[in-house]
Amino acid sequence: MVQELGIGEEFMERNRETDTSYDFLGEMRQRFMRFKRQKYLPEIEKFQALAIAQSPKVMVIGCADSRVCPSYVLGFQPGEAFTIRNVANLVTPVQNGPTETNSALEFAVTTLQVENIIVMGHSNCGGIAALMSHQNHQGQHSSLVERWVMNGKAAKLRTQLASSHLSFDEQCRNCEKESIKDSVMNLISYSWIRDRVKTGEVKIHGCYYNLSDCSLEKWRLSSDKNNNGFHISDREIWS
Repeated sequence: MVQELGIGEEFMERNRETDTSYDFLGEMRQRFMRFKRQKYLPEIEKFQALAIAQSPKVMVIGCADSRVCPSYVLGFQPGEAFTIRNVANLVTPVQNGPTETNSALEFAVTTLQVENIIVMGHSNCGGIAALMSHQNHQGQHSSLVERWVMNGKAAKLRTQLASSHLSFDEQCRNCEKESIKDSVMNLISYSWIRDRVKTGEVKIHGCYYNLSDCSLEKWRLSSDKNNNGFHISDREIWS
């Protein structure tokens, strides 16, 4: 639980030794001052340039899960990746209307002109577990989270059809990957992304981070001949 909450083991050990309660603000202050001393001041010119403008080359759509920070896992430095996170790292199609995710996408693509978009999901995703366990008849009695994750319903149905013989946990692992692929394909429903993918200005990737063994499964969105369609290809595993 300590690790899931993102609380440093060193700090928790100090608490156990002194028998004090968790001083959240005190710890945050220490971390901030450490950042300033060890990172900001040694690279002050870089950070002052970033204060004026940003020009990231990458847009990341990640999950809100505290264990999966894209910048931490993928090693992005300040200014390198424009990031938005939501429950289950979902991208809804254009016809579903505005969300904070597609508004961030529009800014990243049309204003910042990022060259790569990454949809990054992960194992043991609580959002996908909620999707897989959700009963469709719940309707208006569903929570906000349940209603949001139902945007991944197509991935859930495909998973249930193909993996009904598997355990619930195994079905969730499969759905986590299917959901990433659906979000990657949903990106193409936005004309300002689709047009840039066709010209090669923007490349789209899906990534699946396995928390258990620290491996990363990656896919790429490829265009069919004559750019008449798109498909997921070039699967790789980094381990």
